[in-house]
Amino acid sequence: MISITLPDGAVRQFERPVSVRDIAQSIGPGLAKAALAGRVDGRLVDTSHVVDRDAAVAIVTDRDPEGLEVIRHSTAHLLAYAVKELFPDAQVTIGPVIEDGFYYDFAYKRPFTPEDLNAIEQRMAELARKDEPVERSEMPRDDAVKYFEGMGEHYKAEIIASIPSNEPISLYREGSFVDLCRGPHVPSTGRLKVFKLMKLAGAYWRGDSRNEMLQRIYGTAWAKKEDLDAYITRIEEAERRDHRRLGRQLDLFHLQDEAPGMVFWHPKGWSIWQEVEQYMRGVYRDHGYLEVRTPQVLDRSLWERSGHWQNYKDNMFTTESEKHDFAIKPMNCPGHVQIFNADLRSYRDLPLRYGEFGACHRNEPSGALHGIMRVRAFTQDDGHIFCEPAQIQPECVAFHKLALDVYRDFGFTDVVVKLALRPTPRIGADEQWDRAEEALRDALRACGAQWTELPGEGAFYGPKIEYHLSDSIGRPWQVGTMQVDFQLPGRLGAEYVAEDNSRRVPVMLHRAIVGSLERFIGILIEHHAGALPLWLAPVQVAVLTITDRSAAYAERVAAALKAAGFRAMADLRNEKITYKIREHSLQKLPYLLIVGDKEQQAQSVAVRTRGGEDLGAYALDALLERLRKEAAARQ
Repeated sequence: MISITLPDGAVRQFERPVSVRDIAQSIGPGLAKAALAGRVDGRLVDTSHVVDRDAAVAIVTDRDPEGLEVIRHSTAHLLAYAVKELFPDAQVTIGPVIEDGFYYDFAYKRPFTPEDLNAIEQRMAELARKDEPVERSEMPRDDAVKYFEGMGEHYKAEIIASIPSNEPISLYREGSFVDLCRGPHVPSTGRLKVFKLMKLAGAYWRGDSRNEMLQRIYGTAWAKKEDLDAYITRIEEAERRDHRRLGRQLDLFHLQDEAPGMVFWHPKGWSIWQEVEQYMRGVYRDHGYLEVRTPQVLDRSLWERSGHWQNYKDNMFTTESEKHDFAIKPMNCPGHVQIFNADLRSYRDLPLRYGEFGACHRNEPSGALHGIMRVRAFTQDDGHIFCEPAQIQPECVAFHKLALDVYRDFGFTDVVVKLALRPTPRIGADEQWDRAEEALRDALRACGAQWTELPGEGAFYGPKIEYHLSDSIGRPWQVGTMQVDFQLPGRLGAEYVAEDNSRRVPVMLHRAIVGSLERFIGILIEHHAGALPLWLAPVQVAVLTITDRSAAYAERVAAALKAAGFRAMADLRNEKITYKIREHSLQKLPYLLIVGDKEQQAQSVAVRTRGGEDLGAYALDALLERLRKEAAARQ
């Protein structure tokens, strides 16, 4: 007898090996009809998978997160099936599930067009309606290579050839289409009813710019049409908020091919940068950080001792001078250790907190670059705390509270905390990693924080707490980190004189709150849809004249605003006031002040908000008081 334990603890007995589909049928025909896959002892499998021993089994439906992943994975195969039907000469490569959807890369003799995309989606719907079974089989690796080469699928054959020879190759067939895949997949194509192809893009084979350029088709798939409709609405809203579009529209920054992944900041964008940087500089000052500055270029020997040369070299820009290798710093930590080492330190000096707005460069793949969100040159609000082991918890607790306060000031109140644990490869003994990971857990417990853990996602030198912000349309953004490092200080010779006069290696806490200023400003732009709060807005107030007669008065009002510390400008152009209001509203200025004969005579201004609300007449002193309170509250 085979005992099958269900999620509710119930046990069902079967006299012979039984498929996941049959287990679902034994529970009820409704569940069998809804089943997309199964979990057998935690492993996701097809409904055709046969259980031949005692096991814990759960039936996966579209109500489960894994069910949605199976739907998307299967829809990627349906996409490839449709492409091969319409374009037989196209070669299929890879088609993984990604957040909110999937993609598939193809090699084809000409670029696909939007019309092709519509035809492919229509063909996918036709194939889904045929409700063809999706069947799994296995083949020896070398046979599978020959099989796909015989079909002219050279990319697929190359993938299979890279798999160890003793590993069986699993294939999935639906109709005339056969693809390499580990699975699982839905039982039949009829289960795929809610999908949409989103866009076309280019992608290098295996992500390497030295390889051929392929064509990538992105799509999305859902269990219910209302979920797809909600997703499309979110996508449209995200496009409206896209920081690249708003950067052009609001004249904030630009990027160009001569400096890939590096930002040209325009005056308005640099104003935002300065507000963020000066705010963070105040945070440093008020919480015991000493601001420092370290060199951009450091000798290879330092990066070898730190471990970066061995573990991070592919992401570093390197150069050579006088037969010496150098690296442009991708991070600031080794430089901060050099400042610590420049003097004899005592336990009385600890914790010692350094902060730097450090310009860093990382050799990100060109395909990964994305506006100012993913760049090669960036500046961090970087800080490092040198402390004794007993000081880890209080420092982490203080940082946690500080980080949440900062996020709140920028308009983020929904913050998710995650703990990234030891990766492979890494440096240091497992015992040290045990201590570091538990120290961060203790700190989060002391904060009363809830968190989830991310195995394998820590830095190569230590685990880290990550802070993920949700923006105004619910998208998560990972920004701040707190990392415990028992490795780097010792590798670079850092030590302090302990209370018993012995020499000890300090613990190093790597911390950032907003992280990359470029990325954080991009997040702010999208979070606020370009309508930044008063304290961040590059132009806070515009004074608009109705006629030329009010020009001198408008200039005096603008001068008074500037003298009070506000970023103001006067628009004296000989244009209709409605035109001026519309133009400055599109620039998302927080306040528009309209002045004409009546306002000049009363020594007042007519105040209009960014949202179009008419606040009526304000005396200048009263308006300045309103603006001061709003800016100070950072609302």
